[in-house]
Amino acid sequence: MHSLAWLIAANAIGVLLAAMLLWPEINDWIAPLTYGRWMPLHLNWNLYGWCALPLVGVLFWFYLPDDRNAERSANLALWLWTAALFYGGITWLCGRSSGRMFLDWSHEARVFWSVSLFFLWLVLWWQSRRRGRVHFWAQCLLLALLVVPFLLYWAADVSVYPPINPRSGGPTGASLLGSTLAIVGISGVLPFLLRLEWIGPRRGVRRAYAYCLALSVSLYAGIDHGHVSHHRLDQIAGLGSLVIWIPLVWIYARVYRWSAASHSWLLAAFLWWLILVMSGLWMFLPGISERLKFTNALVAHSHLAMAGFVTSLHMAVLLNLVRNRPTRAWSFWLWQVGCVTHIAALFWLGWREGDDPSLLYTRGGFADLCYGLRLISGVAMLLASLGWLWDLCLKQNDSATL
Repeated sequence: MHSLAWLIAANAIGVLLAAMLLWPEINDWIAPLTYGRWMPLHLNWNLYGWCALPLVGVLFWFYLPDDRNAERSANLALWLWTAALFYGGITWLCGRSSGRMFLDWSHEARVFWSVSLFFLWLVLWWQSRRRGRVHFWAQCLLLALLVVPFLLYWAADVSVYPPINPRSGGPTGASLLGSTLAIVGISGVLPFLLRLEWIGPRRGVRRAYAYCLALSVSLYAGIDHGHVSHHRLDQIAGLGSLVIWIPLVWIYARVYRWSAASHSWLLAAFLWWLILVMSGLWMFLPGISERLKFTNALVAHSHLAMAGFVTSLHMAVLLNLVRNRPTRAWSFWLWQVGCVTHIAALFWLGWREGDDPSLLYTRGGFADLCYGLRLISGVAMLLASLGWLWDLCLKQNDSATL
């Protein structure tokens, strides 16, 4: 419920931002709460609310014992997380931001957020000891997670690196490869944390996944990590190596017994994954990158990753945590069609924008057509997410009555 509530809040702000792009005079009506004040809420509430909390739910499922003590501790950690995220939103609306995308935490909000993360870790550590024997790899994972609160606190410091780095030309093949391999790693460990049953050839697929991940990480470590050009062959080859993960992720997922309610979401996640990898490689190529850099096409690609792939994967995760509570078909298709429309409109605009940036400054022209499609699709996705939370609340009430 926390996950879906943050998704709805972030989507509602996204609809407001889409309306501001279509009708800029809205900024005058609600000043000083203008576009720049709302954008950190949309980004951070999506990342730290919707994109993070389903994974927190997986950690609770794996590490916590099934008793009232663990439930109370988990609820306290969730409400502290929510309070810190809400307080961060207030500070961003007040204009108190570091200016660093996804690291906007500053002053006391930075401390509050880090404390909430550390408290969550303490709950996981203490309750896992109560649960009993935990596998060695799970203990190592828990120890690795201890670094996160301190790392985020350090990274949010504006003195670490500036909000705008004049020495950087943008993402490199190495940075894109590293972030994608992190997703591959999380996807690999998810079935273990969800305690899914094996239904396929266990050792062969698991070894292939582990060996390929080790080779990919070795490749990532071997290519240049500096401010290098996207014309460099090692950067292109590193990003191109992700193509092998398209079939491997599909094969790996199929050897587990997932909840029947999550099958459509898993298929959608794989299709978004396919498009994400292939389009990311194509957009990084010389000639294409120059045209699309700093345009709405990159905004489209980020939504492809977050609203397309991550949302579909997280819905599948949630449906394996709360089994026998499938989403309704209309909400599934409303989200997917809205997401496709949203991404297509922004990419179409970005492609044209790369050739003629002036079209963004003409009212009633091509840009407004694309921004209008973005607004309509945003409303559709907001309605779909409201439907998910409504269904979950109704089914919880039905369960309580029974």
